[in-house]
Amino acid sequence: MIAVLFFIGRASIAQPSKREELEAKADTLMQQEEFEKAANIYSKLIADPSQKPSGKLHYKRAVCSYYQGEFEDAVKDVSIFIDESPRAHQAYILRGLCYRQLGDVDNQLKDIEKASELQVGNPQLIKWRGSLYVEKGEYAKGKDDLLLARAFEDDAELETNLGMAYNGLGNISEAIKCFNQSIVLDVNYAPAYLYAGSMLMEADRHTEAITYFDLLLRLEPDNANALFYKGISLTDLKREKEACRCLQRAFDLGQDDALDYLKEMCYDVFK
Repeated sequence: MIAVLFFIGRASIAQPSKREELEAKADTLMQQEEFEKAANIYSKLIADPSQKPSGKLHYKRAVCSYYQGEFEDAVKDVSIFIDESPRAHQAYILRGLCYRQLGDVDNQLKDIEKASELQVGNPQLIKWRGSLYVEKGEYAKGKDDLLLARAFEDDAELETNLGMAYNGLGNISEAIKCFNQSIVLDVNYAPAYLYAGSMLMEADRHTEAITYFDLLLRLEPDNANALFYKGISLTDLKREKEACRCLQRAFDLGQDDALDYLKEMCYDVFK
């Protein structure tokens, strides 16, 4: 990731100035993942009143901030660089990564759309953009992007997102094919089981839903969400005792939403 984001090379000169030596030292520290030390040097260079502010230095400091978990600071710095160099696609990727960490889907999508315009045909950006469309409920756009990305390379995450897109479009049969393919590609990819089961549960196909939850629970016996959803499906199948055991276990593992079901259904069962 550092190699992707840290793309601005250093000038090669015979006798570097003191300022250039400091920047080169900071660059080396960043490559060594000494992000705090590197950021301190970049900050010193940025604050130098004798020099014109450099967007390049702000970008480098943004990379350091990102890896230190200081995402809002990184957004501010990389935005300064984008104003100076609006066609640098790596900057939009970096800012998009920051927005992802901040939970800002709308701005993340804007940046990945822009990066995709600047890097036409990049399958990773197409996949990322497609997953964001799905997250925003723009399922047709998401499906188209994910199918295009699949033509280059397939993986479990892509197939699960594609399954969610088909489900959003009301095509459950295609969604199931995608979730199953996700499991084929990576049998340990938990979201495929969870999304497949929850989709079938919402369609009142509870017996099929439980099959996916049980498969996931073989891999992760303490998966609170799988236990919770299995409990709900068992309730609809009138298998109250089994349902209450699942719901109690889910609650014990931290799934707080199970409490209301326990209050409503299960106290009499366990008296």
